[in-house]
Amino acid sequence: MTAVPVHHAGRVLLATLCLAVGACATAPEPVPTAAALTDASPQQMVAAIRETAGDGEGELAVQPLRDGRIEDLRERAVREEAAGDYAAAAGSLDAALDIVPDDPALLQHRAELALLQGQLDDVERLSQRAYALGPQVGPACRRHWATLEQVRLLQGDGDGAAQARAQIGGCRVGVLDRF
Repeated sequence: MTAVPVHHAGRVLLATLCLAVGACATAPEPVPTAAALTDASPQQMVAAIRETAGDGEGELAVQPLRDGRIEDLRERAVREEAAGDYAAAAGSLDAALDIVPDDPALLQHRAELALLQGQLDDVERLSQRAYALGPQVGPACRRHWATLEQVRLLQGDGDGAAQARAQIGGCRVGVLDRF
């Protein structure tokens, strides 16, 4: 048997100790995802969004002109959504958006359908785009912020939901007096 030099034996011992400690170490705990702050169904969330929008009575509500080329697609999407066929409704709205990609009302409706389909990333992206292109006052504005509130609740972001909720009131602008 040959003698192992002391300095080499120390390295072997240190390496063995490191391996033993490493084997005992556990993987870091996964970062927990925030629990949803709502137990509302997607249908209930969309109903709340639309209810929050209101009808615009007694306030300034900007109604952009609708493009006649897409009215049949918009109406079909409404019928398909009412029948519970969210994929078909989304397809109809996507076809309309291919024709008129910057229509804020179409984008917001598509965002709400994405919510019904559980596509949260699409909900936020579409609603943000609708808001940026839209009037930023009135019912359309409230639908945007109510949509973001629902997304934040689903993400477990109570502060974000409260911030979105606070923005809803700023969407109401009284009717201007005419002289």
